[in-house]
Parts: sequence; C-alpha cells; structure tokens
Amino acid sequence: MSPPPDERIVAPRNHRWMDVFWKGARRPEAGDGASLRDHNAIELAIRLSLIAILIYWTAVIIFPFAPIIAWSVIMAVALYPVFAWLSSRLGGRPRLAALALTCVSLVLVVGPVTWLGLDLIEASTGLIDSVNAGKLAVPPPVASVKEWPLVGQQLYDFWSLASTNLRSALAPLLPQLKPLGEKLIEAVSSAGVGTLKFLLSVVVMGFLFLYAQPLVAVVENLASRIDGAQGARFVALAGDTIRAVSRGVIGVSLLQAVVAGAGMTLAAVPGASVLTLLVLIPGIVQVGPGLVTVPVAIWAWLSLSPLPALGLTICLGAVSLSDALVKPFFLSRGLTTPMIVTFVGVIGGILAHGIIGLFVGPIVVAVAWNLADAWLHDRDAGSGR
Repeated sequence: MSPPPDERIVAPRNHRWMDVFWKGARRPEAGDGASLRDHNAIELAIRLSLIAILIYWTAVIIFPFAPIIAWSVIMAVALYPVFAWLSSRLGGRPRLAALALTCVSLVLVVGPVTWLGLDLIEASTGLIDSVNAGKLAVPPPVASVKEWPLVGQQLYDFWSLASTNLRSALAPLLPQLKPLGEKLIEAVSSAGVGTLKFLLSVVVMGFLFLYAQPLVAVVENLASRIDGAQGARFVALAGDTIRAVSRGVIGVSLLQAVVAGAGMTLAAVPGASVLTLLVLIPGIVQVGPGLVTVPVAIWAWLSLSPLPALGLTICLGAVSLSDALVKPFFLSRGLTTPMIVTFVGVIGGILAHGIIGLFVGPIVVAVAWNLADAWLHDRDAGSGR
C-alpha cells in the first residue's frame, strides 16, 4: 500500500548526504536548514578537492621547468631596459629587438660555457692520467712546516709522504673522499643538462620581452588580490631587487670571471677553467676574487717570465679592483642584501638546481629577503614601534 501523496519518506540523517550525492536530489529548500548545510558542505568539499588536485597536478608538471622559468624571468626583468632601448633604436620593432637580444645572449652563454666544459673535461682527464701513471709530483715540504702550531708535525709527515708516494698518502683519505667524488661526478654529468636549461631560459626570455606589459599587469593584479594595500609596491620592489642583484652581483661577477679566465688562458695557467669558476663563485657570494687572483699572481711571478707575469698581474689586478669600485657602484643604485643571505642562495641553488642554481638561487633568496624585510617594517610602522 503506497503512502499518501502528501507524506514524504525522510531518510535518516546519516544517509542524507548519499541522497544528495548519488541521486542528484533536489537542492534543499531554505527552510530545511540541516539538509541545506549538508548540501553546501558536500559541494564545498568537492570544489576544494578538485582545486587541490588541479594545483598539485599543475605543480608536478611545472616543477621540472621551475629553474628555467625563474632564470628566464630574472633575465627578462634585468635586461628589459636594454630591450626597450634597442626596440626604440630599431624604429619601434619589439620583435626584432627581442630576436637580436636573444641571439646575442645565446652567443654569450654558449661560448664561455663550451670553453669551460671542454677545459674542465681536459683538466680532469689529464689529472686522472697523471695519477694512474704516477707522474703527479708533489714538492717536498720545507722544514719550517714542523714549527706550525697544533698541526705542524702531522702536516709535515703527510706532506713528506705525499711527495714520495702520493697513493699511500691518499689511501687513508679515500673513504672520506669517496662521497665527495661521487658528488663531483654527478655535477659533471649534469653539466650538459644545466647548459641546455641555460639555452632554454634565454629562448623563453625572448618571448617574455614581447609580453612583458600584460604579464606585469597580471602579476600586479595577483599581488593586489593578496595584499590590496602593498601588492603593487611589492611587485616593484621585487623588480628592483632582481635588477640590483643581477647587475651588481651576478653581472659584475660574470665579467670578472670572463676577464680573469681570458688572462689565465692566454698566460697558459694550469687549470684555468677551474680557477675561472673559483673566481665566479666568491664573486657572487661577495667575498671577492682576491682568494684566487692573489695566489695566481704570486705563482705567475715565480713560474713565468717577467712580461707574461706582468700582463697577468695587471689583468688580475683589474679584476680585484673592479670588485671594490664597480660592484658598489651598481649596488648603490639598487638594494643590498646581507652576504649570508646571498651565500645561502648560492649554496642552496647549486644543491637544488645544479649550475643554473648558482645564478637563480641568490636572486630568488634576495627577493624573498627584501620582500619579507619590507613587510615586517610596514607592520612595525603600522603598530607604532
């Protein structure tokens, strides 16, 4: 016997969500408060789940390209004034200006990277061959080494053994050096991938030039949604930080490494490519290239004839002098970041993204540092402290 038409079968409360979800039941009326709350909660849960899945999936897809995108954005922001100037010089042709700047950047990247990679391979191969053939010679220590405090005698004994039998001297250290060697082999093997990422970043940079204004508008709109009062200012602050660090730290350090590398290569300094890389890293960390240039200059006067030694000394002296004159000039036109923050960015960038992280890491960390610093100062000012 069927129930009267005006009677309804009311499901137990713990089964209402099944009716709503599986049967596509009608949306509860406003008067049915409990059913309406259950229905809204289910809809909200489904929407949030779909959004979370979409964000996670997008992050998984984009994550391998994160260093490429970050480096291309950094280069586009840093070089945009050059692009605008070149575009006006070419009669308002932004496509031609973007193409020309991209080609020049590719040449500047491919040339030094190729030279550095080939020279590193040659130096590594020569070192391995010398060790295997027993031709790698270590000069004997001087007697004054024994008088050094704490480690003098131990260092003298190890140095003496290395000068007569290098393999025996290194044998106790092999277990400790093995993890470091594996890391070095991994870094060398990923050098090709890092070079490809550099090239792709330069190409993407060329496209970003053409869509710079719409992209900046989108970023400013997003920042305003996050912080309506300070969003646009934070975007401008991020751009200023990128330009200051990329020109005053990355750009000057690259110029120093190129000049020092050219001078050492012309002077036939052994391991010029490795020394060039060692000039670059302290420059980015803001320690300065003197840690490398001073010992190389001393070696030049001890090993080379006077004229080549003088030329190399002038070259390396110009590199060291630029760190005291040129870099402060660029940094004074932008923002400064504490050295420890830059150091963390360099080391963390290399560990996370390889060679490209050497340049991306300090800039990203500097932007985060300056944005956090500005935000905290705004809060302190707003609270009257």
